[in-house]
Amino acid sequence: MRKIKCAFILILIASAAILTSCSDQVDADGDGKIKIIAAHNQTSPDSPYQAGLLKFKEVAERESNGSIEVEVHAGTLGTEESELVEKLQLGAVDVVVASPGFMTQTGIEEIGFFSTPYLFEDYEHWLKVVDGKVGEKMANMLNEKSNNSFKLLGYWTAGVRHFYGKKPLKSIEDLEGMTIRTQTSGVVAEFWEQAGAVPTSVAWGELYQALQQDVVDSAENAYPFFVQQAHHTTPNGKYITETGHDYTTRFMLINGEKFDKYSEEHQKVILQAAKASVKKERKVTRKQEEKYKKQAIQDGAVVNQINRQPFIEIAKPIQEKFAKEIGVVDMLQKIRELK
Repeated sequence: MRKIKCAFILILIASAAILTSCSDQVDADGDGKIKIIAAHNQTSPDSPYQAGLLKFKEVAERESNGSIEVEVHAGTLGTEESELVEKLQLGAVDVVVASPGFMTQTGIEEIGFFSTPYLFEDYEHWLKVVDGKVGEKMANMLNEKSNNSFKLLGYWTAGVRHFYGKKPLKSIEDLEGMTIRTQTSGVVAEFWEQAGAVPTSVAWGELYQALQQDVVDSAENAYPFFVQQAHHTTPNGKYITETGHDYTTRFMLINGEKFDKYSEEHQKVILQAAKASVKKERKVTRKQEEKYKKQAIQDGAVVNQINRQPFIEIAKPIQEKFAKEIGVVDMLQKIRELK
């Protein structure tokens, strides 16, 4: 297994060398211009991720008077976030969007805390956390523990995640024995297991087929993402129960080592462009949540509400256990105080 893993790493390094052979230096031509490769894993042109990175490109190129060029890739450099994070570490990509769950694969366990189910009460609570001192602390922790491989440019959202499956959930007992496409390890998996479901691994690009062919009974995600992929039109995606278990956090990251090599002026422009992209992405996501919920209903999906309290009661001890394990008990307390 170790030999296979080492071989895989060597392949990644070789790939990175090819992709960055002309861009190891931030200004390879010495003409004062730099090129930034920015990537996300969503292939839909309507994705909020695409809107966010296009805004980043627009502002960076405008405010730098063309001395910064941004090349945006929508799923073309990888549809799995793990691929993009690895390429960011290796310098093959400069800016990526990643979720806490995939960031923990880099060995920084603390990052996964923001994906703990029911950590955030609502969207306003999430904003207070990520845009305040807690978010600042998490950003510093990420940068330090990655040895500057990751520098946070801003917190994006991916909407509010809900359950969708082959039957509606009228109570938590309805989850018993149902397979659900979600993370298969960590606190997210533990939550669904304790709720009675069976976490199952399915690649995002294969999930439509898995729902269509009864490979999995259900999944969970936010309206803009699963409706754009038509998951709600499958037999096992028709019934949407608004569990609201995750007000999602996404990290807009830049390779910190490369960022430090940019001129001070270029750094300022990049941070300005990132701030604009955060505002744009959040706005688009919020609008799309309403839009795609309406579309799902129009397409025949059935939406129902559920008493979230039994789910929250399961989540609380999981939050506390995880916070203790990774040494962020004080962070959990501050997050709860901000409700």
